[in-house]
Amino acid sequence: MIVDKLFEHVKERGHVCIGLDTDYSYLPEAYAKQFKSKAEAIYNFNKDIIDATYDLAACYKVQIAYYEAMGIDGLRAYSDTLKYIKEKGQISIADIKRGDISKTAEMYAAGHFSGDFEADFVTLSPYMGINDSIEPFLKYIKENEKGIFVLVRTSNQGAKDFQYIKDENGLNLYENVADMVEKLAEENLGSCGFSSIGSVVGATNNEESGSLRKRLKTSFLLIPGYGAQGGKAEDIKAYLINGNGAVVNSSRGILLAYKKENNGEDNFAMYARNEVIRMRDDIRANI
Repeated sequence: MIVDKLFEHVKERGHVCIGLDTDYSYLPEAYAKQFKSKAEAIYNFNKDIIDATYDLAACYKVQIAYYEAMGIDGLRAYSDTLKYIKEKGQISIADIKRGDISKTAEMYAAGHFSGDFEADFVTLSPYMGINDSIEPFLKYIKENEKGIFVLVRTSNQGAKDFQYIKDENGLNLYENVADMVEKLAEENLGSCGFSSIGSVVGATNNEESGSLRKRLKTSFLLIPGYGAQGGKAEDIKAYLINGNGAVVNSSRGILLAYKKENNGEDNFAMYARNEVIRMRDDIRANI
């Protein structure tokens, strides 16, 4: 299962998931001007980042919104980025956060687990129901070496608007979601002991991390919120089981690392690599 490959990447390379949430404004000005379009510039920037980091990263997360905003050319850059990640032997997470019902969910699954937008994992919202919004993706997990990350508890401030609403038993909504996801996860275990049905849990709500991990015993975790959103390396420890079972995403912290350096524009990929090493070592030192 794809989770076994992800488990091995974490074991060998560390926990860093590089977020290619690439906005045109992130690119060095002189570099960007070499290309005919914004989309072409972004793809080549992504490619240079991947070339500099593929031996260090556990995986790459590509947020589709940044590419959709550029229209057809942007989606071509999105597709080419996913294909290049695969070409380098790496793992891709398509951050699409889809969550619809029945036939529509089937089309989303087909659209992002095959064809031009094929990825190894996708992110999903479960709030239209587990059977409706998650079930259509499960056959790809069993038959096509794919995986999902279900939104359980996110890292943004607005998470408390709904995710912390309590039921009659005093459980938060996110805890009920976690319990449902874990049931599915236990039915789709890899040989590593974790599941290709993963969960998104934010690094910025660490006061509940230990209890949440006890609910998600086998679900591999995608942890956003590190760095720019305030999450720290010491917040990660409670989410790990024997040092594995999670990847930690950083986007701007890696893509914009060059801006912290004098004349960093000429070596943006090298500074991205240095930031991945720093982040990897920071997490390892705190687990």
